[in-house]
Amino acid sequence: MSDLTRADVAHLASLARIDLSDAELDSLAGELTVILDSVAQVQRADLAGAEPMSHPMPLVNVTRPDVVRPSLDVADALAGAPASDLDRFSVPRILDED
Repeated sequence: MSDLTRADVAHLASLARIDLSDAELDSLAGELTVILDSVAQVQRADLAGAEPMSHPMPLVNVTRPDVVRPSLDVADALAGAPASDLDRFSVPRILDED
């Protein structure tokens, strides 16, 4: 069991540049001790035979196949555009060439 003192919490708060009141320092000393004890308990877990993983759930690609299907024709897509050029939306330049 780790016992963080009020001075330890004050030191950590100063490193993080967090201004804590006296009541917060007293409260956080107990809360941080519980957190550190929980982390220590997890670190003691027997991991023999456990496979490393990047995510707790299997990840599956949920994108659909890229298939050509009917959509708007160019004229309909550009019908509401304020300006177009070469069958594309025309927008004002916001970046310089260099």
